Amino acid sequence: MRLLTTFLLFVFYATLTAQEQFYELRTYEMAFSKPADVLHNYFKQALIPALNRQGIATVGAFEEYGESLPKKIYLLIPYDNIQAFQDSKDLLVKDAKYLQDASSYLKDSEDAIPFKRISSNLIRSTTGFPKLDKPAEKANLFELRIYESYNEDALRRKVKMFVDSEFGIFKDVGLPMLFLGSNIAGSQMPCLTYMLAFKDMNARDDAWAKFGPHPEWQRITKLEEYANAMNDITRVFLTPLPYSQL
Repeated sequence: MRLLTTFLLFVFYATLTAQEQFYELRTYEMAFSKPADVLHNYFKQALIPALNRQGIATVGAFEEYGESLPKKIYLLIPYDNIQAFQDSKDLLVKDAKYLQDASSYLKDSEDAIPFKRISSNLIRSTTGFPKLDKPAEKANLFELRIYESYNEDALRRKVKMFVDSEFGIFKDVGLPMLFLGSNIAGSQMPCLTYMLAFKDMNARDDAWAKFGPHPEWQRITKLEEYANAMNDITRVFLTPLPYSQL
């Protein structure tokens, strides 16, 4: 009986630790020539600390690599489950410290707000990569990749391709992944989204150069099961902002 109880507890614990996460990828499109200090201060002093108090431990904050226009700022917010995502905004308005710390941003005039719009994509982590994996070493370059599929079954097949083979290939060639999941709300659907972390662009280029010739990649690209599973790629290079927790 004791062995059975221990086994059931182990299964229960393993199930909990394997639970999926949900990622909100929030993009702030900045207005031309407006200083962004008010937004950076809001993230650093109010929003991210408040999210941390909710148990959201690692919030990523990024800007685009290079001189892109319009400028964009990205937040990556990992939630332990969909309920945490649903509850987060309600918890913010009940958080007295957040309301105090965010007051200068929340009460600022329209002219002082530096962004034109906010867009959000909600991403559900996939089997085989259920939780965000924080980089072991300091990463100075992040690569955000969005793979679009022509319908939901094509997306299912592309996710299966990752789970069955590509995760292993990425590990072999040194492409360190932070997360991967299928988008369940937002733009460019149906699609999956993932993010990689590197020391610099040279490390990134060296790793990707090993990907194409990898024997497992050469094998799976010839399988009929995965034919036409993906029809477009969006790639964005990002650098972490000083207050990013990734």
